[in-house]
Order: sequence, then C-alpha cells, then structure tokens
Amino acid sequence: MRIFSFIKQGKERVGIEKDSKRLDLYEGYRLKYGTDSAPDFLTDMKKLISLGVPALNIVSEIQTSWPKEAELTEVDWLPPVTNPDKVLCPAVNYKAHGQEAGTPPPAKPYFFTKFPSSLIGNEKPIVKPRVTEKLDWEVELGVIIGKSCKYVRPDQAMNCVFGFTVFNDVSVRDWQFPEGWPKVLNPYGQNWVWGKAMDRTTPVGPIIVTKDEIRDPSSLSMWLKVNGEKEQEGNTKDLVFSVQELVSWASMGITLSPGDIISTGTPPGVGFAKNKYLKAGDVVEAHVEGIGTLRNKVEQE
Repeated sequence: MRIFSFIKQGKERVGIEKDSKRLDLYEGYRLKYGTDSAPDFLTDMKKLISLGVPALNIVSEIQTSWPKEAELTEVDWLPPVTNPDKVLCPAVNYKAHGQEAGTPPPAKPYFFTKFPSSLIGNEKPIVKPRVTEKLDWEVELGVIIGKSCKYVRPDQAMNCVFGFTVFNDVSVRDWQFPEGWPKVLNPYGQNWVWGKAMDRTTPVGPIIVTKDEIRDPSSLSMWLKVNGEKEQEGNTKDLVFSVQELVSWASMGITLSPGDIISTGTPPGVGFAKNKYLKAGDVVEAHVEGIGTLRNKVEQE
C-alpha cells in the first residue's frame, strides 16, 4: 500500500495512492459503508500503524471498492507521521559521504535526533532559519516503525518495520559544526540539536510504502536535485549499517514505538562538501526508488 497524511477542512486525514490516483480513506469508508463517520485511525496515521493488520484490512477493502466520490484532486500534504515519538538519524552511514566529510564511519551507529516540530510534508516550504547562511540537503531512505520493540536482533528487525518513506535531512551547517571544525576540535563535539532540528526544516514523505511493496530495502537508488540540477546520487546497497542493523541498534535500551522514524544516512553530494548551500526560492527534489519524489521550496524565515 501507498498511504499518506493530509489536511482536509483543517483536520488530519489518511489517504491512499494507487495508479497515480489518490483517495480520502475517511470519506471512502463513509461512502462504502453508508455511515456518517469513520474510524479515528483514518484521521491519525500513527494510530493506523499501531492497530496493524485489522486496520490495514479495512484500508484494503476501501481501496478495492475505490468510491470515486472520495477521490482527491488536490492534496494538502502533511508528514506521513505528524507526531512520531522519536526521529532517529545515523551519522555517516555511507562510506563515500564520510570521505567527503573527512569522517570515517563509526564502528557502531552514531544516532542523533530530530523533533516533530522540525518535520514538514511534501510541497511545504523548507523554512531557512534567519540565523543561518549554510542550509544543506541530505536525501535518505526513511524507515517507519510498525510495532513496539526493544533489544531486537537484526534478523528480527524487519518484523518491527511498517514501511518506508523519503527523508530529507536538511541541516544547518554553521550551527552544526563548531567554529574552526574540523581543524579545530571542540571538546563538546558537533551541535546536533541546532544543526539538525530547527523548526520546519526537514521534509518527509510524500507517502509511506508498506514493506511488502519494497522488495529489497538494501538495493534502492536515490537522488536529490536542487533547481533541477542533480546534486546527490546513491544506492542503499552502499549503506555501512543495513536497515535491519540500524533498527536493531536503535532499539538498544530504547523502546521503538509505532510511527517512529529512523533515517538511514545520506550518500555523497551534500552542499557543505562543495561550499554550496540552499537559498530562498530554491526547489529541492529528493527521490527514492519505489517510493517517489519529495518536493519542497525553500522559504526565508
């Protein structure tokens, strides 16, 4: 399935995409079953994910019937999960990105976090904070957790995965990196919070593709363009730590919950390696094979 979150009449709803057409699942349920309302999981992606198979069976029934009156001609996109409990991101999970950053890959994943307030949906503006001149891009595969898990083994990790999305780890480099970095070492390290989690900087979406439709998450091509010019190109076959390993490591001492997002790192081609940064008016497109293209325009705060 290809499902997404959107706003309709000021309220969150869940939709489904098939053959380039999109359906409002809440309205689809009402039309199919002749009711005045619909289950609340059709207005809350995290709740739908939490309910698992029973909810997905209902979604499948609505998709099969496809009431045309519930089709969407326009979509006011939200991040696929608007309120994740956790957003975990690994640093330097592609060797080539580590080379351009002058940083060797870690012996085990090194995670930083983002806040839900940093997330935006497809076609929503990336807000360039007024305190930065070095706003950067990073296309990544995003993993959506499907059920609670802790201390999960890599060979069991996919049982905890709901699906996949596109994740653009937009970064504020002049706040992330200490002054003089990397020549001058800072005893406190990088400033991950300011560098990675400023308000409305991180596009996610446009949809979640359930894991049954992604044949092999370890072999997905991806690219990122700025104003139509390709800046990044890579493939998840080059990950240092696989999806399964990342989920396993992320669950060490931390309970992963339905709707949590784990990104997987970015391939080479980021802006700071070229001294090239985003400015207001730039259009950023991030694409992952089998999922789609996440498009956002940069807007000055």
